[in-house]
Amino acid sequence: MGLALPPKRITINLSPADLPKEGSHYDLPVALALLAAMGVVDAEQLADFVAVGEQALDGRVIPSPGVLLAALQASEADKGLICPAAQGSEASWASGVPVVAAPNLISLLNHLKGTQVLPPPEPGRADPPERGPDLRQVKGQETARRALEIAAAGAHNLLMIGPPGAGKSLLASCLPGILPELTPAEALEVSMVSSVAGALEDGRISRARPYRAPHHSASIAALTGGGLKVRPGEISMAHLGVLFLDELPEFQRAVLDSLRQPLETGEVTVARANAHVTYPVRVQLVAAMNPCRCGHLGDPALGCSRAPRCAADYQSKVSGPLLDRIDLPCGSRPGPRHRPRPAPTRGRVGARRRPRQDRPRDPDRPARRRKRADQCRTRRRPSGAPRDS
Repeated sequence: MGLALPPKRITINLSPADLPKEGSHYDLPVALALLAAMGVVDAEQLADFVAVGEQALDGRVIPSPGVLLAALQASEADKGLICPAAQGSEASWASGVPVVAAPNLISLLNHLKGTQVLPPPEPGRADPPERGPDLRQVKGQETARRALEIAAAGAHNLLMIGPPGAGKSLLASCLPGILPELTPAEALEVSMVSSVAGALEDGRISRARPYRAPHHSASIAALTGGGLKVRPGEISMAHLGVLFLDELPEFQRAVLDSLRQPLETGEVTVARANAHVTYPVRVQLVAAMNPCRCGHLGDPALGCSRAPRCAADYQSKVSGPLLDRIDLPCGSRPGPRHRPRPAPTRGRVGARRRPRQDRPRDPDRPARRRKRADQCRTRRRPSGAPRDS
């Protein structure tokens, strides 16, 4: 890049010392501080900016998580933001913040010196809500549909109990479609969580409610957050949206119990030896489960061979305190397994018969038909039966 470091030891101090520091977003601030100490850029000019970004070996500025959150913090401190060019549209959602989106370190230095002007990035577009499953796809289920509407209107937690194939998962996936869109402030709040998780693509903000459906094998860290580098969990990614837990008793007991406090307080604190991080978790919980392990309890056609013990053992896997946080329990029954096909109309029948009428008549067709009928009677005759004389 044409920049030579001084031939001496370089000591970099990251303060405060008692705060653990990790992540690649420190690369760009460290590089700028080093260049300011060398006199390449003005240190007082850099004091008016917050810098976030990862530095590549060839000088490129690579995206790093949390740029939107850094932009909002810079706005509160009345400072500008220096960030990667790929995340400039994401940072521009923080109104009133001068954003310098640099593709590489040389361009950034030229911009700070005044020999080059980096254009201000445009805010990322707000994606329209995606068209998901519709309640019109659900046949029957009037009670469950009514319960879903009540839960959506009052932001109530919902538990659907029914046999396999009753449509519980389809009903749950229809809930975001009947919820109101996020307000601009709510969309920005949801995008902040996605930005911290590194899941905000191209700075695009969606007005649709989040919908998360983790598998029942998910761990506590996957659901509530954590890991070696603390990240938001599924419950935080569903902030201001819907968290759907299918096959509720199949989750580990400790995993379900870890949701009790977040559902009550609306936030979750991930405690580690080197960090305590609090994420917002104002979610609407929708859960689904079978009435028993085999799922046939109450089914007049099949029935459960171990009732009522099977149902009691299966439902006891969900703790009482968690059930107390669910406002609406609802039963779900399967509808007709086969939808009757509509009666064929005269036009469709005529269109299908017309090619047969136009086909030339085959004089040998009756003989072939009698031969096939004799062959079919021979195949259907049981072994040992006497032949017709």
